[in-house]
Amino acid sequence: MNRLWSRVGVRVTAVGLLVAGAAGGVYLGTDREVQQQSAEASVVAQIAVDDSQLLKQRQAEHAAARAAQREAAVNAAEKAAAAAKVAAGKAHTAERKAIAQKAAAAKAAAAAAAKKKAEEEAAEESSGGGSSSGGGSTEYTGDIPASCSEYSGTREIGCALMLEEGFKISQFPCLDKLWKKESGWNPEAENPSSGAYGIPQALPGKKMASVASDWRTNPATQIKWGLGYIEGRYDTPCGAWGHSQDTGWY
Repeated sequence: MNRLWSRVGVRVTAVGLLVAGAAGGVYLGTDREVQQQSAEASVVAQIAVDDSQLLKQRQAEHAAARAAQREAAVNAAEKAAAAAKVAAGKAHTAERKAIAQKAAAAKAAAAAAAKKKAEEEAAEESSGGGSSSGGGSTEYTGDIPASCSEYSGTREIGCALMLEEGFKISQFPCLDKLWKKESGWNPEAENPSSGAYGIPQALPGKKMASVASDWRTNPATQIKWGLGYIEGRYDTPCGAWGHSQDTGWY
């Protein structure tokens, strides 16, 4: 009887150990699986964090690159604008210099021409030329016009005013040739070198203001002044024309 209970006890103990071992194995297996899943989840989470950080890093790099490109474009535009401004300034300076040089050259040429004419006039006066009594007796030997109606425009005005000044109509062919040579009877004719102006080419033109203020445009004003100048220096238009033929000016 004792032996029987002894065997039963041994079997019960053995069965208990087996159950405990099985339970322990199940527990151990479950624990390992949980640990493995936890480790895998940790790896996945770390990968996600790394990917997020890498994405942010790339985005930051792209933003920095775009900012650098914009800054470079702005700098290039500013440099180009500055260069264009400098070039425009140099061109403007060069243009102003060229204009100033041209004006100075024209002024010098006009002054030289005026000086030459003044010297020639002074030389003629000192030698007894110019308004000599012989000039008054000079007559035109070509065809004499019957009347001023044979002319037109400023020439007809000139002829009529010449008669009013007391000159014979025989003097008009000389006056006609003289002022054809000087201005072509154009009341707005201007010598770009000397500045002489108008039909009689007064130098300077404002001298004719002694007759009237409309001397720039009125041919009658210019002709009256020119006839007075001729009478004062050469006595007659033919005297002035003869001097012009000899010297090239009157």
